[in-house]
Amino acid sequence: MTVATSAGRSGQSRPLPNSAATAPPTPYTLLSCSMSLDGYLDDASEERLLLSNSADFDRVDEVRAQCDAILVGAGTVRRDDPRLLVRSSARRGERVARGLPASPMKVTLTGGADLDPGARFFVTGETEKIIYCAHSVFGVARERFGGLATVVDGGDPVDLHGLANDLRARGVRRLMVEGGGRVHTQFLTAGLADELQLVIAPFFVGDSRAPRFVRDGGFPWGPEHRAELAEVRQLGDVVLLRYALSARFGAD
Repeated sequence: MTVATSAGRSGQSRPLPNSAATAPPTPYTLLSCSMSLDGYLDDASEERLLLSNSADFDRVDEVRAQCDAILVGAGTVRRDDPRLLVRSSARRGERVARGLPASPMKVTLTGGADLDPGARFFVTGETEKIIYCAHSVFGVARERFGGLATVVDGGDPVDLHGLANDLRARGVRRLMVEGGGRVHTQFLTAGLADELQLVIAPFFVGDSRAPRFVRDGGFPWGPEHRAELAEVRQLGDVVLLRYALSARFGAD
């Protein structure tokens, strides 16, 4: 990410940090995902498949409340139209009492800027929203979303290391990545994930047209370098598997 600018609320631009020597450490990054027994994030229908339960939804809400930013890919914004807000009023109140926004910053990345300005990503919550877009569509994205979010030129394609450095420079110390499969794959293969929180639903999808947890890629963990299983927790009829993916696992 060599030449990139950010359109902030002031209307001014600044270069993204692109040097490990000058940038602070990247945010502690945890990936959060629910999948079926056969590894699918959803089925192939238009209606969203619920893979979790109320106990796990509350756990995810608690994790969100502990983070500075929540990131999803543009495909998730289009398909699921998530709000990405802390649901619990008590947790929102605790954040505000600590001088934080009621919900974490919302972040997405896109190669085509084909997002609906009326999506709940943009129109719900008072928290800051950031879009990292490909250089080729930066002008279009800034014109389309500049009044709704901070638009950042992320390179072509969007450089995840530059994105992580930029978020850290904006004060993000703890980043929660909620998908989808393409984004999870990118963070894992880029070596930017410190923790994986994987919830297993007790059923099969059995349809190869459905989206999977990850796509093909060169992952740091394989048969000779296994990921460390740090926690197993039953939550009703689903199971949480928590994996340590870096030496920073569990860092506050």
